[in-house]
Amino acid sequence: MTKEEAMSSTQLSNIHIVCIPFLAPGHILPMVDMAKLLARHNVKVTIITTPLNAIPFKTTINREIQLGSQIQLLEVKFPNVEAGIPQGCESIETLPSMDLRENFLIALDLLQQPIEEIIEKMEPFPTCMICDKHIPCLVETSIKFKVPRIIFDGMNCFTLLCNHNIHASMVCETLSDSDEFVVPGLPHRIEMRKSQLPMIFKPSSNQNLNVIRERIRACEKKAYGIVVNSFEELESGYVEEYQRVTGNKVWCVGPVSLTNKDDLEKAERGRKNSIDDANQYVKWLDSWPENSVIYACLGSLNRVTPKQLIEFGLGLEATNRPFIWVVRKAYMWGEVEKWLLEDGFEERVKGRGILVKGWVPQVLILSHKAIGAFLTHCGWNSTLEGICGGVPLVTYPMFADQFFNEKLVVQVIESGVRVGAEIAVNYGDEEEFGDGVQVTRDNVKEAIEKVMGDGEGKSERRERARKYADMAKKAIEKGGSSYINMLKLIEDIMHVKLNR
Repeated sequence: MTKEEAMSSTQLSNIHIVCIPFLAPGHILPMVDMAKLLARHNVKVTIITTPLNAIPFKTTINREIQLGSQIQLLEVKFPNVEAGIPQGCESIETLPSMDLRENFLIALDLLQQPIEEIIEKMEPFPTCMICDKHIPCLVETSIKFKVPRIIFDGMNCFTLLCNHNIHASMVCETLSDSDEFVVPGLPHRIEMRKSQLPMIFKPSSNQNLNVIRERIRACEKKAYGIVVNSFEELESGYVEEYQRVTGNKVWCVGPVSLTNKDDLEKAERGRKNSIDDANQYVKWLDSWPENSVIYACLGSLNRVTPKQLIEFGLGLEATNRPFIWVVRKAYMWGEVEKWLLEDGFEERVKGRGILVKGWVPQVLILSHKAIGAFLTHCGWNSTLEGICGGVPLVTYPMFADQFFNEKLVVQVIESGVRVGAEIAVNYGDEEEFGDGVQVTRDNVKEAIEKVMGDGEGKSERRERARKYADMAKKAIEKGGSSYINMLKLIEDIMHVKLNR
């Protein structure tokens, strides 16, 4: 008898899981995908977010309901006035200024009471909360309602283990930013520069931010376990070692983006009514040979400085290859737009290059056979989506976990090539980095040619990329490692409910 068969429909129907994502696209997207996967196992799932953050997901959630899933999306008012944040801003990337970061964290704390008011009225009462670790006030909520809190981190086990071991060993405490060190206790030899580490290893001059970081770290330790958007075959050795050194319960249930199976689901993921836009990109890609197009996107936050972004554009142009370049009108966009008008870039690349100044259906594009390389900032969602697409990666990490993700791609699974970034430019600190140019157009062209031209190891790299894409699909299917881990997660939640 399988685990699924052992859990009766009555037992499953009594489980109610509440999912509460951090308010940023890179956190909400995978949480919604994971919620859909959970609900497809016949448990009730409720996602709680704010009105503006809910809009892009209403179509996909309604489709899941029509297909028989017990899933719902509930809204809680964002405290704009109370936190001193302009109306219309309900996520981190919509803040008009990084000076409002602390206000945003205050707003997250202010959401605790209205979230609790929603939970109190739920039927059946929640069995478990899956919360983003960056909302620490929900620790108090889980204690108040005697409901176990499972963290959704948004990172992989490789990064989690690196963070843990660097912190526990204090290996870089006495190093200068330019010094290199070996991350201790890993299955592979991984060298890092201190300048590449996340902000958690760099004390801020703002003491309030330091206090918040320690609060988040303390809240991690109080969690019942952690759900990871990854799959065991991708991180062989790292999942087991992270569990061993921390004693944490860990469930790898990804890649959750693969819950979006058909083109419609991929097109509407994270965006309402976008099928026409998606069809236009697919039609253009259909006109190009297999593995011939470069897809370039540096994340939903897109905090690349204007001069660096221009170097990327000129590097793409210099390849003389077809490309889709997504810029998303973010950091200091006016300077980039001025360059576009004066330089004539769009006119020169017309026909073989598409410049997108907004949203694209990334999962749909990466799954197209014409895509031959993905120039990425190495955010974990994008990295994993590239792996699922079987596409070699060209990596330009900027901050947070992105340098760790680059190491995983380039050194561990060996399906990517570095552009050459050496220094993390942390979110909100771009002005301190001058013009922010770390790599030139020549670096960009050279890295892309290693993947798409006659670069050494090109065929082997592409074959490894295909192999991991196949592994990813098998992991999420019935009988796969992530599918089994999802059943284990539900079974664990059920046991907690019965014992309580």
